[in-house]
Amino acid sequence: MSGVAIVRPDEGESVRLGTTTMRILEDGTTTGHRLGIGEITVAPRTAGPPQHRHARHDEGFYVVSGTARFTVGETSYDVPAGTLAMIPPGAPHTFANPGDEPLVLLNTFTPDLYVQYFRDLKVMIESGVEFTPEASIEVMKRYATEPATEYEK
Repeated sequence: MSGVAIVRPDEGESVRLGTTTMRILEDGTTTGHRLGIGEITVAPRTAGPPQHRHARHDEGFYVVSGTARFTVGETSYDVPAGTLAMIPPGAPHTFANPGDEPLVLLNTFTPDLYVQYFRDLKVMIESGVEFTPEASIEVMKRYATEPATEYEK
């Protein structure tokens, strides 16, 4: 029998990415690497990462509070708390906070592959590399993720 993981509100591994924070709640250790979970807090009026697509994992977003803008290809959806967005491998996507209140998202990765992306970003930032969309894309590439450049504005 595996151990049970309990992560309290003041626990978890935090990764600060500019005005956005990812709190890693499950890194795959408890789930046999089948599932990773994070809590993303996005400051008001903040864009998310460049639009991108994952080749090897599904990504889920559950809006806990605030309003999220999910952009999938050329289509944008502004959605309230209580909304779930599931992004299959290959689908171009990004998210943002268009509102005046903080946005909180529960973020899932199946399998847990992408959790290490956030850890690598933390190491990159701590080493003195500026957190830019270009730097983020370079780290994404390590995890079977590519920018969806055909949707750049």
